[in-house]
Amino acid sequence: MKMPSRTAKKSAPAKSSAPAQPYFTQKTLDFMRQLKRNNRREWFEARREIYERDLKQPMLALIEKITQGMMDYAPAHVRPPQKCMLRIYRDTRFSADKTPYKTNLAAWWTRNGLEKTSGGGYYFHLTATEIIIAAGVYMPEREQLMAIRTFLLDHHLELRRLLNDKKLLRLFTPDHGEMLSRPPKGFPKDHLAMDLLKCRQWAVFARMPAQEALEPDLMKKIAAHFRAAAPLVALLNRPLATAPKEKRPPLFGLY
Repeated sequence: MKMPSRTAKKSAPAKSSAPAQPYFTQKTLDFMRQLKRNNRREWFEARREIYERDLKQPMLALIEKITQGMMDYAPAHVRPPQKCMLRIYRDTRFSADKTPYKTNLAAWWTRNGLEKTSGGGYYFHLTATEIIIAAGVYMPEREQLMAIRTFLLDHHLELRRLLNDKKLLRLFTPDHGEMLSRPPKGFPKDHLAMDLLKCRQWAVFARMPAQEALEPDLMKKIAAHFRAAAPLVALLNRPLATAPKEKRPPLFGLY
C-alpha cells in the first residue's frame, strides 16, 4: 500500500459558520433602505450574499425561536420556519407596480389545516422604519367570512370579551378593516352582534420603531404579543377549523 507523502499538505478544516442570532443588525435596515431605492434584479443579485446573511438567516432564526415558544400557547400554529417566512419576491402579474422585490421581511404563522386559505394566525413584519406585530383574521375568503359571521351570531359575547381584554389592549390596537355600511345579506338587521358582523376582518396590530429589531430581546417582545392574542386567534379559528371540507368530484374520474 502506498504511504502518503510526508510533504503532502493537510486539508484545511472546514470553516464553521456561527448560527444566526434571532435579531437583526443595522446592516439589515440599511439593506432594506437601499433596496427601496434600487429595486432591480441586477442590484439585488449582486448583493444576494448580504441578503442571505443579514436578512434571511436572522429572520429564520427568529421565526424558529418564536415557533418553539408557541408549543405552550398555539401548538396548532407550529410549522417549519421556511414555511412561515414569506417570500421577498413580489407577485407582479396583476399589479401596475412591477418592482420585483418587497421592501420588508415578513412571517405568517397560519393554523395547520388552513395553510392554503386565510384563517386566523400571527404576523410579524419588519421594514427599514418600523415593526408590525399582528394577529387575527385578515381579509378572509368569502366562505370563511360567512363562517365567522355565522359563528358570531351565537358567540359575539366571547369575541367582545377578548377584544376588550385590558392586557390585549395594552399591547395592541383593534383593526376591523373597512366595515360594511349595511348589514350583510342574510343576517338579521337587529342582531346584537351587528357591529361585529359588519366587519370584514377581526384583527389586532402593534407598531414599533425598527430599531427595536436590533435588540436581543426582540423574540421575547413578539412572543409576549402573540401569547396575549392567542385566545382571540383560537376563537376566530373555531368555525374554520371544524367546518366540513367541500366535496369535489375526482379529477378525470380517478381517486
